[in-house]
Amino acid sequence: MAKFQSPTGMHDLLGEDLEYFRKIENVCRDIADFYGFQRIETPILEETELFEKGTGFTTDIVQKQMFSFRTRGGDFLTLRPEGTPGIVRSYIQQGMQNLPKPVKFWYFGPFFRYERPQAQRFRQFYQFGFESLGVEKPVIDAQIIKIFYNILKELGFKDLTIELNSIGDSECRPEYKRILVKYLRSHQSNLCPDCRRRLRENPLRILDCKRERCQIIAGAAPQMIDRLCKECHNHFKSVLEFLEELELPYQLNPYLVRGLDYYTKTVFEIFPGSLKDDKKSSQEIDKTALVGGGRYDDLVKLLRGKDTPACGAAAGVERIVYLMKLKGRKMPSPKLPQVFLAQVGELPKRKSLKIFEEFRINKIKVAEAFHKDSLISQLRMADGLAVKFVLILGQKEALEEKIIIREMKTGKQKIIPIKNVIKEVKRRLKKD
Repeated sequence: MAKFQSPTGMHDLLGEDLEYFRKIENVCRDIADFYGFQRIETPILEETELFEKGTGFTTDIVQKQMFSFRTRGGDFLTLRPEGTPGIVRSYIQQGMQNLPKPVKFWYFGPFFRYERPQAQRFRQFYQFGFESLGVEKPVIDAQIIKIFYNILKELGFKDLTIELNSIGDSECRPEYKRILVKYLRSHQSNLCPDCRRRLRENPLRILDCKRERCQIIAGAAPQMIDRLCKECHNHFKSVLEFLEELELPYQLNPYLVRGLDYYTKTVFEIFPGSLKDDKKSSQEIDKTALVGGGRYDDLVKLLRGKDTPACGAAAGVERIVYLMKLKGRKMPSPKLPQVFLAQVGELPKRKSLKIFEEFRINKIKVAEAFHKDSLISQLRMADGLAVKFVLILGQKEALEEKIIIREMKTGKQKIIPIKNVIKEVKRRLKKD
């Protein structure tokens, strides 16, 4: 009979990988605390319509990648493929539109997309994100970009590049779409099947296609940045001025549109520096963004809330971990115990449990082997752990409320009252 396996495209997290995850989450938490972002946890399951309306009917996520099902009660639910629609739903449902603006959230957790598993692409994957709702000023865009730039720098990334663009709004984008469609129709026969469909449904997405023949066509297409209305032009100009003031390394990418329908005005991605010393395909590594996001001023209203400007972004955790490993960024080894608590007999075992908890309360890491009865085997374990001291509690010591403390390097032993063991260990560890 075959053994159970994890589902295709999903994987266990343990050991070293969890240490990387913990490091990234801790950096996010520290940055969030400084910038005043609150942690939010939305359900892993949401109504399917939330993503159809929010993420967009014509996106690859909704058309190809969502895990959706109907419950016994008839509800149509989806495992969340991204974070923003759920946060906006919570913002509306919890009445947060009446709070002082901006309302700022951050999150870290699992998401789900049905796609062909390949290197660094999983069906269950982790993302962290930051969202700011309620303020339309360009300083918010710059701050979101700066936050993600800071996180990546804290994680050891150098030579980061920010690519950004403005895709306008409902005022100027319709005219640009008309011009873009006219151009793309003249090259329709050379587009991939997906882009021929996008030409009917959402022509902007063609600019985001990764197929080479479509990229060549998109590279000569009219640029949105040349056709922005006055408001969008001034907004984007201010964003760039803030980035220059912050001395952030950015470059304009007039064909950057992102793959989600809700974006307006500023869109951006952050790329890692070249891995010149890596023998693997550094070109492929450099082409994939670590962070992506932008402004989504129409999404709250689209999801039946009040008209609310917003801006945010997200980053893939597995990809960041992968690159941290390639760059040789090691996680600190866990703190090893310097004390081992050995016991022989039932009464000593019972008393040892209480002593062990006293060490925990005093934040002194102690190793133990309560499952073993042999003192020799316990001392062998202590030697393997290279601890400085072993505490030995036998039947005689337990009855007399005393304990032996042995210095492993010299073999010297001393009998002390159990009530003094914490104080004595602290003194000896401090002395060393």
